[in-house]
Amino acid sequence: MRRTRATRSWLLILVSLLACSFGESVAAGPDASPIVLKLAPLIQEALDRNPEVRAAREQVQAMKARIPQASTLEDPEIKIQLWNTPETLDLTKTSTTIYGLAQRFPFPGTLSRQEDMAASAAEQATHSLAAKEREITSAVKLAYYELFYAHKAIEIHHERATLLKQFFEIANAKFRVGKGTQVDVLKAQVELSKLLQHFALLEQREQTAQAHLNTLLNRNPLAPLGVPREPTPQPLGHSLEYLWHEALRLRPELRGADSAIAQGESAIKLAKLRYYPNLRVELQRWQNFNTDDGFGGNFTLNLPFAFWTKPKYDAGVREAVAQVEAARSRKQTLENLTRFQVKDLVAQVQATERIVDLYSTTVLPQAQQTRDAALAGYRTGRADFLDLIDADRAVITYQLEYFRALVDLEQQLATLERVVGAEL
Repeated sequence: MRRTRATRSWLLILVSLLACSFGESVAAGPDASPIVLKLAPLIQEALDRNPEVRAAREQVQAMKARIPQASTLEDPEIKIQLWNTPETLDLTKTSTTIYGLAQRFPFPGTLSRQEDMAASAAEQATHSLAAKEREITSAVKLAYYELFYAHKAIEIHHERATLLKQFFEIANAKFRVGKGTQVDVLKAQVELSKLLQHFALLEQREQTAQAHLNTLLNRNPLAPLGVPREPTPQPLGHSLEYLWHEALRLRPELRGADSAIAQGESAIKLAKLRYYPNLRVELQRWQNFNTDDGFGGNFTLNLPFAFWTKPKYDAGVREAVAQVEAARSRKQTLENLTRFQVKDLVAQVQATERIVDLYSTTVLPQAQQTRDAALAGYRTGRADFLDLIDADRAVITYQLEYFRALVDLEQQLATLERVVGAEL
């Protein structure tokens, strides 16, 4: 009898310590009124501060700076020639001194084709920036909702700790009056111990999600964050055909592929212009020793159509044509991938929407009713403690599965927005 009482006292102390551990966590959590973490400001901060986005913006500026370089003539040349200078190196007695100013002029249309290529490259950089912004926006949303799930899982475990404490108190009260068994008290203690173990894993998940979100924001990984808002499920509201059309029209990667094709077509035109000669014009001023001065000049043309140089330009045209065909094939591949991704994500969203609706309207209410009935039955002796524990486990499992599905839905929508290239 004394041993039983000692065991019961030990269990009371242990369970009280476990309950206090959860109680302190709860006091540091919900009762502290944490700051609500809003998604929109986080996205804007990421777009402003994320180093990948900033690098893409600088790349756009760099490519735009190439446009005037490509459309400008080469530098003019100044030349000074000394003819028949005496061995005494007296330059004043040089027979002829020639001052020349030369400029190269490419065949008409060459500079405009080079400008078109540079402009297309700048457009590709602009579309790459838009794609990177969509990527970072999607990543912030995924990290935000993952952090929400971690917070929610901890909150659910806090609530279960409170319930298990109540279960323990009921089991202990019944044991004292001889209507329950010590096994029930031990089971309650075991459940609390397991819950404390899970709580440590959830805290680690929360810290990881927080560090990931801070990294996207270019903050210190340990910077404090508030508690994300619970998402409100919204129907997709768009047909598959509409999303296909919008994705093929708006996705930045596809627009970048169009710019790559345009750049390649300009490269073909430029390669064909290489067959034509470029003109070099030089104006000269002649200063003669002991005779009249004068002016001169010369015109120079290269010969790209010589039989020993023409193969080089033929190869240039073939290269440009092959590059365009490769760019078109890459675009076709991306279009096919986009159609598949949209179809796959729409199917995922629709399936997850059904799961969220099923849990919120049927599974969770029924599970909670079952737990309430099991608790009432255990109080009156019509149900055993194992039934109560099983019913409670089911509620916690279904709650976590519901919020996991809710987070999956928001993350799938964020990924779909990235593929489509627009907010939905």
